[in-house]
Amino acid sequence: MMQQFDTIQKASKENVDAALKAFGVTSKGVQTIAVEATDYAKKSFEASTATLEKLAGVKTLDKAIEIQADYVKTAFEGAVAQMTKMGELYTALAKDAYKPFEGIVAKAVPATK
Repeated sequence: MMQQFDTIQKASKENVDAALKAFGVTSKGVQTIAVEATDYAKKSFEASTATLEKLAGVKTLDKAIEIQADYVKTAFEGAVAQMTKMGELYTALAKDAYKPFEGIVAKAVPATK
């Protein structure tokens, strides 16, 4: 009976340790994602402001269309690149958050078979 209690106690401690590690990794990952999102928003705002300043000084419609087309192209390419980067960050976060539980899951899976 005592041996079973010790086994359960050890497993519980391992679970708590894994959860704490996963929480720490998740916290860092979320901070990284937040910083990246903030940086992108700042760069996007600056690019929009610069485009508006350029448009304010334009004298011809052709030049205004050219500036606007360049902005749309650059903004789209930047958004696609940012979405790709954010996807990679979220994927890394999920993998890193799961790592502390890999050992526990590996022990549990053979036990259930």
